[in-house]
Amino acid sequence: MKTNTVIQGVHHVTATVNEAQADYDFYTKLLGLRLVKKTVNFDNNSVYHLYYGDKKGTPGTIFTTFPYQDQGVRKGTEGTGMISATAFSIPAISLEFWKNRLENVGITVVVSQRFGQQVVWFRDPADLQIELITDDTDTRTPFVTDEISNEVAIRGIHHVTLWIAQNTWEAVRQFLVAEMNMEEVAQEENRIRLEVKGGQSGNKLELLRADADTPRGKNGIGTVHHVAWKIADEAAQLALRHRLADELGIEVTEVKDRKYFRSIYFRLPSHQLFEVATAGPGFDVDESIEELGMHLMLPEDKEYNRAVIEAGLPDIQL
Repeated sequence: MKTNTVIQGVHHVTATVNEAQADYDFYTKLLGLRLVKKTVNFDNNSVYHLYYGDKKGTPGTIFTTFPYQDQGVRKGTEGTGMISATAFSIPAISLEFWKNRLENVGITVVVSQRFGQQVVWFRDPADLQIELITDDTDTRTPFVTDEISNEVAIRGIHHVTLWIAQNTWEAVRQFLVAEMNMEEVAQEENRIRLEVKGGQSGNKLELLRADADTPRGKNGIGTVHHVAWKIADEAAQLALRHRLADELGIEVTEVKDRKYFRSIYFRLPSHQLFEVATAGPGFDVDESIEELGMHLMLPEDKEYNRAVIEAGLPDIQL
């Protein structure tokens, strides 16, 4: 199997945030995404793992969070080695709608242009950098609410931006093109856009080359933990893992069962954490599509401890 063609686009983006209720209210009530899964961090059951996306949590629409309030986690520091911003795709006609909607609740926005597209930049309650970028080629069906219609709703993840130190810039570019099925499609000053070849919407990545004196970032609250890339199935995933670990000498985790997909993890030369996640089985393996996100869902091996886990989690008013 040619592993340099198996990546299909973005699967999801995961961030470390602060307070669970504020996070839920921001991404569902303000941005209009659907909570498609309320579960726990499989590696730390005292913390929620919240998944937001379209109606059924289609890979490429999913933004997920770990709300770590009162867990002793430091505030993160922006800098090189970090995923600095997450961009969601919106129709061009909706630019003023979103600008006004955000400003009306006191959020500071900055409107700019990048690669010929309008961008609305702002920060979420945990201080994450979020962008809405206009893209009328994105035909994905959005989730809609009483306040956010189909004409203006978010379509899904458009791209994430990696902040790259100068000493790893070339190594990262070469790796993404040679091993991750990407090609460079545009450049503006110190920023490059790449696309996953053959991918549809949600297949982009941007690299921002840092100034020489830019400090290294630190993970924590208010930072993106990782970006996950979609792969068709476990056979392709194992083939890619063999290529990365056994042929390239990259440290890669074993395959981890995340119930809704299978995952491997590794770091770029520039330190950002990449996940490669299978397209399935999907979020409806333990809930109907109609009921997604309405109940706390646990891994089967944690059900025996449900009462203890629920007692340790903060309430979220849905």
